[in-house]
Amino acid sequence: MAAVFADLNVPGAPERKSLQSLLEAAAHLGYSTVAINHVIDFKEKKQEIVKPISPSELFPSLPIVQRSTSTNIRLYDIIAVFPKTEKLFHVACTNLDVDLICINVTEKLPFYFRRPPVNMAIDRGVYFELLYTPAIKDSTMRRYTISNALSLMQICKGKNIIISSAAERPLELRGPYDVANLGLLFGLSESDAKAAISTNCRAVLLHGETRKTAFGVVYTKKTPRASEEEGVLPVRKKAKTEV
Repeated sequence: MAAVFADLNVPGAPERKSLQSLLEAAAHLGYSTVAINHVIDFKEKKQEIVKPISPSELFPSLPIVQRSTSTNIRLYDIIAVFPKTEKLFHVACTNLDVDLICINVTEKLPFYFRRPPVNMAIDRGVYFELLYTPAIKDSTMRRYTISNALSLMQICKGKNIIISSAAERPLELRGPYDVANLGLLFGLSESDAKAAISTNCRAVLLHGETRKTAFGVVYTKKTPRASEEEGVLPVRKKAKTEV
């Protein structure tokens, strides 16, 4: 679920146009809840508690809350982030409206995984991505991959993990069962390792579908039989942001 932001102190401007502009700006910035603040000074005997202005009196329809920074983001099926600091990892786990959090496997992590943000990401349906190609390229990166993966497994207990290749050449790809065996080295159980390349990946795609819809509605589309017989793979678009 995307974070819901609130501003509980928007001054009630005397002019309706000014207040309307404030509320429109708040919605554009991503605030879905605002409180219009009306100050009463009880030292002034003549002041009374007046009827507050309702947003419905200012707008024929409430302003649309701005959720994403770019309209092009809806063109992607999966949104992933690659946080490189503990603060950004925490933000990605707790607030960002993404589908995947990529874990650095090519060098030692500069921070430790902590249970609260990881659990929050799991509760939000966000998954963690581990790459296996670095582990088969270089012995040093293999050590970092296994070490970082084991650190994550101690916290997440194998939940919400997917394993991807990041292969640049065909020779770097491995079969699903080989990848599942690599998952055992990463600290996954046999069932979790299989899920990391199958059911968990499906869950990420569904999470991407719900992220692009207003109320989490998912639609399904039957794949033509011809494409299945010909072995055509469905292609998904993925955007990854390094932060």
